[in-house]
Amino acid sequence: MSEELISGRVGVRRGAELGRYDRVTVEAALDRGLMAHVAFVDDGVPYCIPMLYARVGDEIYIHGSTGSRAVRTLARGGPACLTVTRLDGLVLARSVFEHTANYESVVVLGAFGVVEGAGERLAAFEAFTEKLLPRRWSEARAPSRKELSATVILAMPLQEASVKARTGGPDDDDSADAELDIWAGVVPITASFGRPEASPGLRPGITLPASVLSLAGNDVPDRPDSRP
Repeated sequence: MSEELISGRVGVRRGAELGRYDRVTVEAALDRGLMAHVAFVDDGVPYCIPMLYARVGDEIYIHGSTGSRAVRTLARGGPACLTVTRLDGLVLARSVFEHTANYESVVVLGAFGVVEGAGERLAAFEAFTEKLLPRRWSEARAPSRKELSATVILAMPLQEASVKARTGGPDDDDSADAELDIWAGVVPITASFGRPEASPGLRPGITLPASVLSLAGNDVPDRPDSRP
């Protein structure tokens, strides 16, 4: 049986039947996301900052510049909330009251600590890169010592978390509103990768790497040269 990550602080109250707390579900939802929002309080003022992240085992990593106020504040170990949301569709009912959305949302509570070890810091950099685009780490230059020293890497243990997800159509099919001549249903929301655009300063003759070619649905040339 998967470990439960529920606590009184992350329990889903509204639509409690939509909540899940087992580690397998939480980790899978985090792995499907790409951008997190991290909330914290600094000097009595609340902030919520979008940040890239990566999950490695039972920890969530974020990173930023040594000059970042958000990173400096989070590094002090104060309470933080990390959320990741994916919107899957618009749910249109007959009445405006019943309109909603299909989604998957993860909420993680805890505190971040600074990652100090050189090996763990480099592994975190690799995790960030592979999260952004699998196979990219082996194609690009590794961070230099100067770049590593200019970056703060933080980790939050995955101990308190919940997933709330909704799927399916509107809830008014069995109501009196179903007799109205009003269209109801779901409009799916999908995300896809577009055609790669070469950097203006890219030297001619450099072909698209395997990581980019592997993106599902990517419209790439038969002979994947990045420039004419």
